[in-house]
Amino acid sequence: MFSMFFGAGNITFPLMIGQSIGQGLIYAIIGLILTGIFIPFSGLFSMILFEGNYRTFFQRIGRIPGMGIILILLAIIGPFGGIPRCITLTYSTLKIYFSSLELISFSVVSAAVIFLLSWRRSRILEIIGYGLAPLLVVTLAVIIFKGLFFSPSPDYANPSQVSLHPFLYGLREGYNTMDLLAAFFFSSLVYHKLKTQVKNDNSKKSLLAPILKASLIGASLLSAIYIGFSYVAANFHTALSGVPIEDLLGRIGHIVLGPEAGLITCLSIALTCLTTAIALTVICAEFIQSTLFKGKLRYESCLGIILALTTCVCFLEFEGIVRMLSPVLEVIYPSLLMLAFFNILHKLYQVHHVKVPVFATSFVAFVIKHFG
Repeated sequence: MFSMFFGAGNITFPLMIGQSIGQGLIYAIIGLILTGIFIPFSGLFSMILFEGNYRTFFQRIGRIPGMGIILILLAIIGPFGGIPRCITLTYSTLKIYFSSLELISFSVVSAAVIFLLSWRRSRILEIIGYGLAPLLVVTLAVIIFKGLFFSPSPDYANPSQVSLHPFLYGLREGYNTMDLLAAFFFSSLVYHKLKTQVKNDNSKKSLLAPILKASLIGASLLSAIYIGFSYVAANFHTALSGVPIEDLLGRIGHIVLGPEAGLITCLSIALTCLTTAIALTVICAEFIQSTLFKGKLRYESCLGIILALTTCVCFLEFEGIVRMLSPVLEVIYPSLLMLAFFNILHKLYQVHHVKVPVFATSFVAFVIKHFG
């Protein structure tokens, strides 16, 4: 659970909150945890009840609207959001140590590497995943520990750099993690993994206890990272003043750990972004090939289309991509939460209502965003 949700963006946005918020940081963290952890795990729980089948999950609002939502979400986590965010964040993180890097060439090379590894589906991903996760968690824990207990005296009374109330600011930035969207499309992996661990009873109700247990552990780990990195960034808010959002990760590693250890952290994060980008690319390519083109277009061609679009979006840079997606996420997140809530009620208590609450929530969220 933790590995599925954990990505470089889950560190970047807590750092941004700690850098930007002065008094009231705790309220911003609560907002971040609500939309960045509670809502995604609620979505995951609802998907588990549907055995990880996102097509059945979304078609409860209608076949055509459901397919439209799937396409929008895959576009967001795929070539128009998730994949280019991984590439541009990796670029910004490494550029601190390799100043000669250029975004255009780096994006093209990254897309080529993702294409090759997605095409061949090499076991290198498993090797990187199993070896990288412990290293990354350890280095992040060291950053948090050293940043909190061996840093300058914190000054949480520094002036806030945002006009929103801290809670609302944290709430909004939690949307940008896009973890709820990831939950919908990676949930089948969690479902089948947990199902193999329930030996005597494979009913959905028998899975509830291990799901809740695993969710509690994963959510606790993510919460610790969110809280830790928010306060570390607050401790070093002076040193991080004016640093772009995409550079925060590399800069804080350099400041807290020093050049050598900071480079190791940055390389670990770069590999994490690479594995995430490959997973998202494969999901999108398989959907395009099997569902949109019914197998008539080759898998390699689908990969090429996705990565060509990804390379173009990379030119917006990380902050530009975040700005582009933020209004969409602020409207779509409440609607998806409502869908997840009523789908849970449907599976547990046979509640059939879903269309009116979901569409009404979408309308209200749109009005508040654009006219509120």
